[in-house]
Amino acid sequence: MATLDRQSLAIGLVTGSLLTVIATFYLYKKKETNSTSIVDGVDGLIGNTPLMRIRSLSEATGCTILGKAEFLNPGGSSKDRVALNVIRSAEEAGILKPHRGSTVFEGTVGSTGISIAMIARARGYRAWIVMPDDQAQEKYQLLEKLGATVEKVRPVSIIDKNQFVNLARRRAEEFGEGDVKGYFADQFENEFNFRAHYENTGPEIYRQVGDKLDALVLGAGTGGTLSGLAMYLKPRISKLKVFLADPLGSGLFNKVKYNVMYAPQEQEGTRKRHQVDTVVEGIGINRLTYNFNMGRRLVDDAFRVSDEEAVKMSRFLVREDGLFLGSSSAVNCVAAVRVARKLGPGHVIVTLLNDSGQRHLTKFWSDDYLKAAGIPYVLANNEGLDDFIE
Repeated sequence: MATLDRQSLAIGLVTGSLLTVIATFYLYKKKETNSTSIVDGVDGLIGNTPLMRIRSLSEATGCTILGKAEFLNPGGSSKDRVALNVIRSAEEAGILKPHRGSTVFEGTVGSTGISIAMIARARGYRAWIVMPDDQAQEKYQLLEKLGATVEKVRPVSIIDKNQFVNLARRRAEEFGEGDVKGYFADQFENEFNFRAHYENTGPEIYRQVGDKLDALVLGAGTGGTLSGLAMYLKPRISKLKVFLADPLGSGLFNKVKYNVMYAPQEQEGTRKRHQVDTVVEGIGINRLTYNFNMGRRLVDDAFRVSDEEAVKMSRFLVREDGLFLGSSSAVNCVAAVRVARKLGPGHVIVTLLNDSGQRHLTKFWSDDYLKAAGIPYVLANNEGLDDFIE
């Protein structure tokens, strides 16, 4: 019997060792294949972005704060996922046919427009982008370099027929319905927005961290990213908490906290600049969209982030981590620190790094602009997170 046990043990050890070698070889080959694979056009570069541990925030809070590096997508933001999914779904439905002169129309504050312009070109369409005229200048310039028609309008309420989304819809309708078609991408209400994240971004995060994830923290504009991620991850991770990061002038914070869509900046006589009174671009809104509403019930809490907190966080991350981020990413990081404080040390928190600072140079990253707007922007050498995050 002892001999048999020794033989069984020996066989088990050999088998286990062999399986380990096979598994290691497989993973090595998979890594090797991924790093040397050939993709078909810019579409193949979208997604599968890494999660990076943000060292300074993790060490300061005692939590593992991970940022999903969406700025590594070819169009420079997470909106590449949405643009590809929206255009591809229209093709599959027979609505869009390439290389026939059709144009994709969209109303956007910039990043979605850039992604649509890039993917439309790659797939045989033109792009017509309607934008508020108060966005960072490099966004308009980049759109034009990508061959898009750019139409600038004053920021007004959604009830105004010339609001940028409403105007984009009307331009598409005016363009035509034949083979040469005007297609309105409709990122705020199109279900293929949140589906891009439910079907792709969410599964990526789950593969990367699994059920170790304690909290998901991100802002919302259309709400597609938040809803898609929450709808995919929450049923799979029972302990997961989802937190909204909201800039000044947006009503989503109060919608989550008190079920009232209202921002203090909307009071009569208090608005300083435009409809959403903040230096932050890409997140924050004062209406309830289809995409946000899809996942609203899954949001556990919300944090409001000031312009000063976002600006100083961006400077802090450059100083400490060499990480050059855009405004919405900075808002997400401020909220991630607040969540870490709320949960306590030892938790795993994921947020999104939506885009880099390269498309925010003339506004969020401009000292002259911030000085004129009265937003503190200087980060002292000895200034830490506790000095600027409430």
